[in-house]
Amino acid sequence: MTNTSAAPGMPGLRRTLGTGDAVVVGLGAMLGAGIFAALAPAARAAGSGLLLGLAVAAVVAYCNADSSARLAALYPASGGTYVYGRERLGEFWGYLAGWAFVVGKTASCAAMALTVGAYAWPEQAHAVAVAAVVLITVVDYGGVQKAAWVTRAIVGVVLAVLASVVVVCLTSGDSDPGRLDDGVSGGPGGVLQAAGLLFFAFAGYARIATLGEEVRDPARTIPRAVRVALGIALAAYAAVAVAVLSVLGAESLGASVAPLADAVRAAGVPGLAPVVRVGAAVAALGSLLALLLGVSRTTLAMARDRHLPGPLAAVHPRFHVPHRAALAVGGVVAVLAATVDLRGAVGFSSFGVLTYYAVANASAWTLRPEVVARLVPAVGFAGCLALAFSLPWTSVALGAAVLGAGMAAYGVRKVRGRRQGDPDPGGR
Repeated sequence: MTNTSAAPGMPGLRRTLGTGDAVVVGLGAMLGAGIFAALAPAARAAGSGLLLGLAVAAVVAYCNADSSARLAALYPASGGTYVYGRERLGEFWGYLAGWAFVVGKTASCAAMALTVGAYAWPEQAHAVAVAAVVLITVVDYGGVQKAAWVTRAIVGVVLAVLASVVVVCLTSGDSDPGRLDDGVSGGPGGVLQAAGLLFFAFAGYARIATLGEEVRDPARTIPRAVRVALGIALAAYAAVAVAVLSVLGAESLGASVAPLADAVRAAGVPGLAPVVRVGAAVAALGSLLALLLGVSRTTLAMARDRHLPGPLAAVHPRFHVPHRAALAVGGVVAVLAATVDLRGAVGFSSFGVLTYYAVANASAWTLRPEVVARLVPAVGFAGCLALAFSLPWTSVALGAAVLGAGMAAYGVRKVRGRRQGDPDPGGR
């Protein structure tokens, strides 16, 4: 079996995170800008059927979480599904998962940074976005424990804002339960597309698995933290979706640019709207922190296997973080945030992440031969493919092109390695 952590003589990461810290990291990624922005496009795709879409997304997310948790307990190393695919399916599938994750989540990082700018100072969104990336990169550089402390504060603020929205909407005289059944638009395809868009808001629990080398007692901590974080996020999303839909209705929700702020205005409490805007900016900041943590750790794992430049595998001797990977990822994200508007990249990111989880489910399928044990990864695998190809065709085409470019680079590197006499280029 391949060594899934640092090579002999190389410094490893320090195990400092407990179950509570790991749950907070997962929540910090999930309770990001997705819930503030994904409801409107989901309503446009499915009308009030967005609630069915949320349920479908939650089922797929649970299957992915269960598969990821079982694999993370067995392979407690940085890299997440990159490691699981490599160990269970072969080098290529691990590489494909890692490539899909790094590319898709790098785009998500830039989108989250721009969301911070759009809510905090719309006229200077790009400048604020770059400043946010620099700030979060510094926090990441200081160590994962400090990042967990910051994330805990952010999660507390976001949960308080979401709870306020739910209470204000559901206790308002404008709340009408009949709006929850306005009709499903777009048919089953619309529900699936809504599920694919809403899945973006669930994808953060992977961050727990990518931190596998920094978690204490990973065989016990990771599965528990993944399931707890997913359960809390689902409860929060369901409550918010019901509350907002009951006040705005599917048509108004689908037309809204800032649905939660519009909902509290419609509920008769316009003074809460600025608080919601601040909450959205803070949520996006927390999501950016968790995303940068995950992408830098997957970059570390791929660099250890020479799928990315070797210097990115360095671990800081004092802070015990992959500092070069963190700086490289932060630099790329800062450039994107300064030059490109990626707020429409949710579909592209979802396509990459669903590919990543499809590999996770396929890897979990190999753990045990019993039919019952394989049911969850089978449902997760099928669900990932269904949601990925229900996304807007532009997202599917761009995602497939980027994955194809990554596969071509892999093939070229393998051929070049064999010509140079390396029997296992990129392996160990």
